[in-house]
Amino acid sequence: MAIRFDRPVSSAARFSRLLGAFSLVLALAVLIAHRFGGLATPYLVLLLIAAAGCGLLAAMLAALGLRSLWVSGAEGGLAALAALIYAAFPLGLGALATERYMTLPDIYDVSTDPAAAPDWLSPPHADQIWLKRNPVTPEDREQQMAAYPELTGRRYEGALDRVLEAVRKVAKQSGFTIVKTSGTSEPDREPEDEPAKPGAGDDAVADAPGIIPVPTPRPYDDDVAKLIRGANGVTLQATNRTLILGLRFDILIRLREEAETTFVDIRVASRYGQHDLGFSAAIAGDYLKALDAELLGIAGG
Repeated sequence: MAIRFDRPVSSAARFSRLLGAFSLVLALAVLIAHRFGGLATPYLVLLLIAAAGCGLLAAMLAALGLRSLWVSGAEGGLAALAALIYAAFPLGLGALATERYMTLPDIYDVSTDPAAAPDWLSPPHADQIWLKRNPVTPEDREQQMAAYPELTGRRYEGALDRVLEAVRKVAKQSGFTIVKTSGTSEPDREPEDEPAKPGAGDDAVADAPGIIPVPTPRPYDDDVAKLIRGANGVTLQATNRTLILGLRFDILIRLREEAETTFVDIRVASRYGQHDLGFSAAIAGDYLKALDAELLGIAGG
């Protein structure tokens, strides 16, 4: 007479597979809805937190199922393994976001000129819903400088129009959409301001340069320095979305001609939430590196 052994069944393992599958489907669905649909970012964050929570619960139940398999030989090992595979994606997103949230500064706006960040041509507005945030403060700029000391402006030994052409080209390659422009690469000149031709007795004057560069140190910020920097410059405002998550960012690129060089500053701000998880600094840094490569040979300190 044959002896039949009935193996116990782990309910935790079976339920973990269903919960893990639900967390994966939820995470993928909200990402697609946000990237290609009209789902607002605050709802994306809320639903991704829910997906990560379900994934964490599924992993815990899967651990119980594997323990039952080890201790009593209960069925459910494959279900527990499937649950861990399903939950890996939402848990990975949650772990990455948590790590960045805990280690990076609680800011959403970065600028290569923390002392005098470029002003928005058209201030960005978005319904924060539950992701409330505070105005940018000097303390935020100090946190930025401590966390991203390498994020500085660029000085190029070239005419503003040449640098502007490269700025626009790199912006397009980076996926920026320019929405507003202010300033001009050529200074306005009235007909009566054209230099007079030297006369017979003006030999000494004829040898003088038409434009005398005024060396103004960049940190200097009095009214005269502002007038010199603002006399010939361009400001571009753009928007951008990250490739996978589809997060929206607003970007400001300021070009100022100083003596015989052009100084480029960039400002990047996330549109939602108080914490940008480091994305703003990454966007600004990647853009400046690409601009350096485009203008290789004329970059200065």
